[in-house]
Amino acid sequence: MSNFKQFKKMFSAQLKLTLREKQAWFWGIFFPVILMVIFMVIFSGSSDDEFQSEIAIVADNPNPVSEMLLTQIDQLPILDVKSGEPVSRNTAEQWVKDQEVDAAIVLPESAEDTSFVLVVNKEDEQGVTTQALSAILDKIVQQANLSAVGATPTYDIQFESVTASTNELNYTDFLLTGMIALSIAQGGMFGMVDLVEMRRKGLIKRLRMTPAKMGIFGLSDMVMRLLFSIVQILLLSLIGVFIFGASLYINFFSLTIVFLIGALSFNALGYLISSFSQTQNAYMGVANIVSFLMMFLSGVFFPIETMPDWLQPVSNILPLTYFAEGLRDSMVYETGIFSSTLWFGIGVLVIWGAITFLLGSWLYKRKSIVATR
Repeated sequence: MSNFKQFKKMFSAQLKLTLREKQAWFWGIFFPVILMVIFMVIFSGSSDDEFQSEIAIVADNPNPVSEMLLTQIDQLPILDVKSGEPVSRNTAEQWVKDQEVDAAIVLPESAEDTSFVLVVNKEDEQGVTTQALSAILDKIVQQANLSAVGATPTYDIQFESVTASTNELNYTDFLLTGMIALSIAQGGMFGMVDLVEMRRKGLIKRLRMTPAKMGIFGLSDMVMRLLFSIVQILLLSLIGVFIFGASLYINFFSLTIVFLIGALSFNALGYLISSFSQTQNAYMGVANIVSFLMMFLSGVFFPIETMPDWLQPVSNILPLTYFAEGLRDSMVYETGIFSSTLWFGIGVLVIWGAITFLLGSWLYKRKSIVATR
């Protein structure tokens, strides 16, 4: 039988095995889709919306100072005054307790009073909204102090933002590429579970005794999993773009290289796990642990820079970190093939793939030698 005919038959057999493996389908496609939908429903567009906070105003004794401060607060579009007018302190505090408003601002009761009070819920005392409101009120106080002494501001702050892309980016784009990386990684790690069962039943040993070439067997398995990964990246991209409005700016040359290297590296990781797993349950247990660790430590959902400092070095050695960054570079930032950052990540993936494949091959060979003794 020619090599091409062997390849076709082995590829057909591998495809049927994969289609019959429900766990591989779940972890490879349905789980990433479900997870991506959940996170995008929760966070989609939240990073693009302007900060908005609802507050209550207390002005029990109107006076020139309180009127001046109230005018400044009304001019801030990011602050929405509940009921549109001042209320009593008891009412405002009750709203804060019931979390109907983010905070209450108690204005000075007389022209001689030099302070006003920010009332917040104890549970939200360290929250982002509270910190933002505190900063806003501090700015108002500074302006009021300058006005009181007749001084004018000398310096101001001008805000600018830069990005590696010429296009506007949002969290949806970030999450989509992270979920695509996670999906392909899980497809590789969970996809080798069939090798465990084939080895346990002696199918691999019997296959070696036939004229079939093991190299063609491995090639057919690799091609089948690459096609499976293409289905994953297309499905998640379509969902992200047409349902959640993600924007992709793809450099196809960079994407092809990152995709191939990343998919092969995680296939090698799955190959390593299969080399020492005695049962399918053992394989799935190890693969689950590795997958969940990398899922939350590799910048799939949130940037690595937001993690604790002591945890970032761990993230910086995980292969999924560089795979996700490589996909973002090629799918969102439209990074070209000559980028040194892109090639550094590819190099890390190659190292991970080579080490895990060689270690897995050594373990398979070692077990074969032990079995013949």
